[in-house]
Amino acid sequence: MNSRSACRSVVVVVVVWLGCFCQESWSRGPEDLEQNAAVQRFRSYLRIPTVQPEPDYGPAIAFLLGQAQEVGLAARVLEFVAKKPLLVMTWKGSSQQKLPSVILNSHMDVVPVEEEKWIYPPFAAHMDEDGNIFARGSQDMKVVGMMYLEAIRLLKARGWAPVRDLHVLWVPDEEIGGNDGWGKFAESQEFADLNAGIVLDEGHISYNQTYIVDYGEKAMWWLVIQAFGGTGHGSIYFDNSASENLFKSIASINAFRESQMNLVKAGIKPLEEVVVVNSVFLKSGSPTPDGFTMNIQPSVVEAGFDVRVPPVAEMGAFMNKRIAEEWAPKSRNMSYYFTVKTETKNGDVPVTIADDSNPWWTLLKKAVSKFNSTLSPEIANGASDSRFARMQGVSALGITAIQDVPFLIHSDNEVMNGYEFLKGIKVVEEIIDLYGSFSGSLPSAREQVSETLSTL
Repeated sequence: MNSRSACRSVVVVVVVWLGCFCQESWSRGPEDLEQNAAVQRFRSYLRIPTVQPEPDYGPAIAFLLGQAQEVGLAARVLEFVAKKPLLVMTWKGSSQQKLPSVILNSHMDVVPVEEEKWIYPPFAAHMDEDGNIFARGSQDMKVVGMMYLEAIRLLKARGWAPVRDLHVLWVPDEEIGGNDGWGKFAESQEFADLNAGIVLDEGHISYNQTYIVDYGEKAMWWLVIQAFGGTGHGSIYFDNSASENLFKSIASINAFRESQMNLVKAGIKPLEEVVVVNSVFLKSGSPTPDGFTMNIQPSVVEAGFDVRVPPVAEMGAFMNKRIAEEWAPKSRNMSYYFTVKTETKNGDVPVTIADDSNPWWTLLKKAVSKFNSTLSPEIANGASDSRFARMQGVSALGITAIQDVPFLIHSDNEVMNGYEFLKGIKVVEEIIDLYGSFSGSLPSAREQVSETLSTL
């Protein structure tokens, strides 16, 4: 089957699956979603294409500033890197005690699309008769940001006001590591001035009346390995060529990768407890206008790997040693560097305490219990902006208040159901209510955020 016919087959399967899923699982309300203002505002935001690798954030910022004005939130735009704005909306709390604030975080950027593989244009926010809204960002994570705003609209409409300051953040570049967004913000005086007590960020689509909550995540190491050697004619052998040395390393990496994968396949460990290593690029050769020179052995070759390291004590040191001694040893004329490496100074990755010793966890549990739901704490396999907050000693929990929607983050035909969106707003409203009303004492930052886990 060629690639185009394969794409058509995938589209058919997704359409049928979504149709069956919706009929069986999504409850219907009396509202006409086409006339629902919250749904239409969500669709308007989805129609703004903030696509990596060159997103234009200007239209999104303009739209969100308009929303802040409508809702009645103060707003300011920060820019630590040119053309990468960060928007802070603020609802001042009533307390005079300068209580630690609540931060509701969402990122504006989305991943690229292959438009020909979509049922509907990915930035049209088309809504079908079942209320399914097809758009890039409908799950990751424009839905979360708009649920924050719509929940705040409901809270204001019923006369509620927070005791502690409430900030809604709209940040750039999460999809490419976040270093120029949250990364710069976390180290700024502007962040320190917010006096953050808790950051709520994106999580996962959940099922069966249980909300998955990310209390930590694997460290994201984007590793580039380089091998060096003498150049020479392609018709001869010589020891320690650059390609030979790199392929020895790739063999070692693949053997380690297979050992980790086998632990998951055998049911010995879940995915979040093993190191994940995946090859992402291989760069070598002497380019020509129509290909590569075929009779020259290159003097430099390199390969890139996406490595995800569990936040377990000593795991960072273990992986650093393996990379330096086995995957890129100097003895084989090799070197390495990281384009992104998330860790604390001691090599570990901090996590948020996810039990009743942390009041933010207890309040979150209480909020979802109102909807007959429970919490399931997990270590995220992917990365989010939450890590920047945790590395500053601030509690951060990742939750997407959406249940029973097919998981299509970063996939073709990413979709959100309008009815589930409206249900999620009510959950977020309850969370903000409890967080914003909480005036009790908090444990120290050290008691809320642990440097690492002794085990998972």
